[in-house]
Amino acid sequence: MLVLEPRGVSPPPNRHVTEEQLTPHRRLSITVPVLLPSAVRAPRSLADVYGPDIAVCARPALEAAEPAGRNRHTRDVVSARPIAVAADTPVICSAGGTDRELLARLRDGGLPVGGELREFRTEAEFGARVAQAVSDGLLISMEYPHPVALCPDERAVKSAQLVGHLNNKASIGTLVDPHYRARRDVVTRGQLAEAAPPEKSWVLKGATDDAHGGSLDVYLHPAGEPVLLPAFTDVLSEFVVEEYLRIDQNWGLQLYVGPDARAHLLAVTEQRVDEAGLYRGGRFGQVASPPPELIAECVAITQRAADVGYRGMCSLDCAQTFDGQLVVLDLNFRLTSGSIPLLALQSVRPDALDRPAESVKLVVAAASLADLLAELDPALAAGTLLLTSAHDTTRTDHPVGLSTLNLLVLGDDPDEVVVRRTALEGLNFPATP
Repeated sequence: MLVLEPRGVSPPPNRHVTEEQLTPHRRLSITVPVLLPSAVRAPRSLADVYGPDIAVCARPALEAAEPAGRNRHTRDVVSARPIAVAADTPVICSAGGTDRELLARLRDGGLPVGGELREFRTEAEFGARVAQAVSDGLLISMEYPHPVALCPDERAVKSAQLVGHLNNKASIGTLVDPHYRARRDVVTRGQLAEAAPPEKSWVLKGATDDAHGGSLDVYLHPAGEPVLLPAFTDVLSEFVVEEYLRIDQNWGLQLYVGPDARAHLLAVTEQRVDEAGLYRGGRFGQVASPPPELIAECVAITQRAADVGYRGMCSLDCAQTFDGQLVVLDLNFRLTSGSIPLLALQSVRPDALDRPAESVKLVVAAASLADLLAELDPALAAGTLLLTSAHDTTRTDHPVGLSTLNLLVLGDDPDEVVVRRTALEGLNFPATP
């Protein structure tokens, strides 16, 4: 684990952020120790990351212009992901992740399952659970920006304005040293045609401080292909057009800022990305390490965020191109699908942190959650598969029946882990009567 020594006293967590405060005016010089003193240990749960009297809400906001059902499943599933690693931290979560049998399975596996789950089944109940947590005197760690009418800044661990700014794709220009930035322009909708011509290769990202229900993706355009702009170009007014890089190594650096207001590196993961540039899962444990200078920059980026009030976990997407360029591609200042499995492994399988492991997400419409778990029982019992979260829409008012599992495939041989992960992705489960 790496620690960046803080520079001075950290400001209050909900101060407003300006570009001048965040922009790295010069390269930071930091020392990266190989090992920490034995008194310092990696976090095993949300309680270790956030400390006492804080409730976590990892649900993206419902945008004002969005129909209530759009991205509902994604938003509910994301809210339930922290349950297995919450320990004493209260979690505001979808009831789809709180099935009694599911929680028993997670506990039987040794995971620090949350003991205070404030579940909701409807949009109205979600608001009520947040209000109740505020009324109970808890501070709320909103992992996505929500309206202050729902969670006032004075009751938030980090303000909505701060969370929105840090996660805005355009904020790399204010947080990342120029040496580690890809060439990019922030443009309006009216400038898109000129900034993103069909004869050139480029990457398009949404630039917004809003969460948009987790619906924003990355669009990769190869030179000479027809331009098929994604749906988010109809919703947003600003975009990032970034150079198309030929990537050799693709990492996710998993960090956190605890109550000490210091940036800590938890681990390095590798990212599985499909041909469209979309994240499909992570590789954990036995991964190639980035160059030390890239690790140092990521710790420095996280410390810049900590210095203006950020607390919690984050994942920084980085890469090395075939010509050796080191770049920071995306900043994810929130709980992610990379950070939660690492807490789970640290809790119950620390031995696997030095061995091959890959995450996989299964979403099935034709089988109940109980059927899915029964099918996977042998691998779960053998310890070659670790369940980190699950969600069942039939426990909410969602109109479509969907079962979701988030799993880690564990093993000793990386090729064998890939084979088993691929087999899981291709499973056909029996239909529920």
